[in-house]
Amino acid sequence: MESGPLRYFVAVAEELNFARAAARLGISPPPLSRAIRRLETELGVTLFERTTHHVALTRAGEVLLAEAQVALDALQAAGRRAQRAAGPGTGLVLAIKADGESGLLEPILEHYAALPTAVPVTVRLGGWQELPGLLRRGEADAALVHEPFDHTGLDCETLTGEPRVAVLGATHPLAARDRLSLADLGLRAGDLHRFLEEVRQGVHDLAQLLTLAALGELVTLLPASVAARYPRPGVVYRPVPDALPAVLTIAWPQQSRSTATAALVRAATAVAENLRPGEADAEPVRQ
Repeated sequence: MESGPLRYFVAVAEELNFARAAARLGISPPPLSRAIRRLETELGVTLFERTTHHVALTRAGEVLLAEAQVALDALQAAGRRAQRAAGPGTGLVLAIKADGESGLLEPILEHYAALPTAVPVTVRLGGWQELPGLLRRGEADAALVHEPFDHTGLDCETLTGEPRVAVLGATHPLAARDRLSLADLGLRAGDLHRFLEEVRQGVHDLAQLLTLAALGELVTLLPASVAARYPRPGVVYRPVPDALPAVLTIAWPQQSRSTATAALVRAATAVAENLRPGEADAEPVRQ
């Protein structure tokens, strides 16, 4: 199966409209429709249910869409990695979210740089949900990323798990308590990841999140290390002992065969392992 028909299929599957998909691809609808028919014939399945006014994916189409997106991302990523390998200053790109690496970034880079086979490492900053996409598109070789995230096409190793704290405005009624439970926040354990993803929608970085918390416009949970490193007037942090720990991983593309990336992953896991015996489990200082 060639990549061209897959791109055509993905465009139609995402638009669910042949005219819009054709415009997006820069072709006219008739050849696009013929290309989809040829793909269906090649696979021996129906990918779309079509009527005069409606286009919908079949179950086979839904499966192919998920697989096609991974395959096309992998092709693009291979091209980007080849371009980077041929360019000047070849090295690794490590993606992180600003203030989201639990204080491990510098120790990891120092440990890796001490290896005799180390290559230069460029740190690339990304937003809450951007890091897995950077890996899949070949724009980064590895990333320090908190669970939960989309693991499609990626491998990962767990580095740390740390307690979570609630982030509240100083005038919030719950701020008077020494500690909180998920029930106090109207949550159950199974709701936590969905809740965190909803809070992150439209929030670009930690500074914005803390500002919104101080204004009383949101309540959320963060890793306890954030409380230690970022005290802020108008914001209080309260332990939530029954919340699932915040898990930080190092992730990389499944298809990666880079020995330099593998060495960076080993450096990260070694640093994390050395820190575990001395990890502080004390609750954050009341503010």
